[in-house]
Order: sequence, then C-alpha cells, then structure tokens
Amino acid sequence: MKVVVLGPSAFSLINFRGDMLAAIIAAGHHVVVSAPGGDRSSTSALAFLGARFEAVSLSRTGLNPLADLGYLISLWRLFRKERPDVLLSYTAKPVIFGSLAAWIAGVPRRASMVTGVGSALGDYSGMHPFLSGLLRFLYRLGLLAADTVFFQNPDDERFFREKRLVRTHHRVFQIRGSGVNLKRFRQAPLPARSPFVFLMVARLLRDKGLFEYAEAAQAVHSRFPDARLQLIGPMDPNPTGITSGELEVLLRRGGLEYLGEVADVLPHLESAHVFVLPSYGEGTPRSTLEALAVGRPVITTDVPGCRETVVAGVNGWLVPARNSDALASALMHALCSKHLDQMADRSRGLAESRFDVHSVNLVILTALGLCCQPPPGATPGM
Repeated sequence: MKVVVLGPSAFSLINFRGDMLAAIIAAGHHVVVSAPGGDRSSTSALAFLGARFEAVSLSRTGLNPLADLGYLISLWRLFRKERPDVLLSYTAKPVIFGSLAAWIAGVPRRASMVTGVGSALGDYSGMHPFLSGLLRFLYRLGLLAADTVFFQNPDDERFFREKRLVRTHHRVFQIRGSGVNLKRFRQAPLPARSPFVFLMVARLLRDKGLFEYAEAAQAVHSRFPDARLQLIGPMDPNPTGITSGELEVLLRRGGLEYLGEVADVLPHLESAHVFVLPSYGEGTPRSTLEALAVGRPVITTDVPGCRETVVAGVNGWLVPARNSDALASALMHALCSKHLDQMADRSRGLAESRFDVHSVNLVILTALGLCCQPPPGATPGM
C-alpha cells in the first residue's frame, strides 16, 4: 500500500517518526512524507530511510484563513496525485486540514495522531476563549473526516471526548507517545556527583514551565552554587514562545545555563544527573522518554502526558504545574538524595516496559492495517 505521513516539519518527521517510517517501509509499503520546506539534512535522512519527501506550504502557528485554505488545496492536490491508501497526520494543522483534504480526495483510510492538547486548545493556557473555541471547532470538523484517532495519554482522550471532538464512529487507540529507541538511547551510569547537573530539554515556550524552571534555578543556585541547571532547546514562533530579550533577562538572574539548540541531545543526557520538565501539559514528551532510556531520574509535573513518565518516589518526583517553589524543593531533594542510582535503574526499566518504540509502532501499524499482528493491549474505543 501507499502511505502518506503528514507532519509539521521534515525535522519532526525524521526525529519523532523516523522509527515508525522505517517500520512501515520494512513491512513492504511505499511511504510519502509531507511537510513545509525541509532542510537538506532532514530530507536526506528521510530519503535514506526510503521515504519520498513532498514539500507543502504551511504556517504552523499563523491564523491567516487564506494561507490555511492554500494549505488545504495543496494537500488535496497532493492526495489526488499520489492516490494513497492511508493517511496518517499529526499536530494540529496537519490533522485538521490533512483529514479534510484526504476525505475530499477520497483517501480510503484517514488516521490522526493527537500529540497533546496544546496551549491554544486546552484550558490551562490563558489563551483568548475565542481562539480556543475556534481551534476546537476546527478540530471537530477535521476529525469528522478521520476514521482512526491515536492518543498519547488517557487525559487527552478524555478531554477530546468531553468536548465532543471524537465521536462514536472513530476507532480510538492509546499509544505511549512516539516511543524511544532503546538501542540508540542506552542506559549510561550516573556521572560523578560534583558538579551536580540538572537538564531541561524543551522548546522555549512559557507552557513548558520555562519561567518556573528559571525561578527554581535561582533558588537552588543560591543554596548550592556548584549545581548546574542547564536548558537546551530552540526558540519557537508559537504564541507562547519567549523572545530572545526575555531569555536574556532569565539568564541575567543567575542560576540558569542555556546551551542553545543542539543536534544531538544524548551526550548532554549522559552528563546529567536528573532530567527536568515542568510542563503545563504534554502528549507524552519524547525528551523525557529519552531521559528514561538513558537511566535518569525525572522531575516533572503532575499533568497529562508528564505523569505517565514518573512513578512518584520510584523513578522521580511529581510536582504541581506553575509552582516554582515546589519545583525548587524537588530539585534540592534530588540533589541530596542517596537513592539516585536505584531511581536511574527504575527509569530505564520503565522505558523498557512501557515505551519501547517497536511496541508503539506495532500498535500504529496494526491499527492502520499495515501489518497483521494484533496490537498488545490496544482495544479500539467506542
């Protein structure tokens, strides 16, 4: 069969869906991937896998209806040209407009992957109610054209059902995020205790808990001046993204060490003692799964998507969202803990038992009819 996978960027397709694309190709199917633009490195990596890249125009965060209509038409033309048997789309605009365009073009199977409720769609962002309502309307419209929906945590599925964004005709599956490649992200021993290193990896968005992390870093550094509280991640045009000026203010306060955007996060995970993600909500954060696989205790928030990655007191700590004091307390507790080695082993065990990328991909491929083995523990919803 021919499968089109629609995402927000070529980098996202290779970085977050590369293992899934490889599994589809290995099962004997033809894969076309589509996203805006495409840097040479990402498109070359996709070609090496055996996936053909088709660029389309998309403003990922814009609200221009003419631009979105152009995106819808471009996708319709793509589907009419390629005649795929299956569409799999993920993130908001590819899900909404990809599903509609595929339905209009007559694509037989149309699947959507919800990778998080997001700042505009959820109730936690402070976004203007009109914008949240508009996005929910668009999601409802787009998902009406889909037949299969994947969720990365039970809270998001509950939210979509409560808001009537998924209906009785949908086949609904739970998957554990995008999974993590346990061979690439192998467990590494914890480094020497001094200096003690905390690491946060995230796009520079307010709703990733960036300001709370900066405030907690100040508090920790005032008591433990040798501790290093590191941050890795790119700037982002999202409405909740911070500006370079705001970042500079956070860094001037002291305690926070910004390493910029890096091509390979693995060496930084191996050099850290504890991974931190104080997000307001996620699908299932890939950065945390990679930290689990490397064997790092995790401090994260007790919110959808994040809470699935920590068994409190076993492999890490859960704290309330938007609470820099609680976060600082957890950071200092971890810094003084005598049980980090045991927690590190349990993080790796959690990655192996719950988040192996091959298990996640088996659920996806089976649900899409791309292989015949029944997905373990995945029952279609009603």
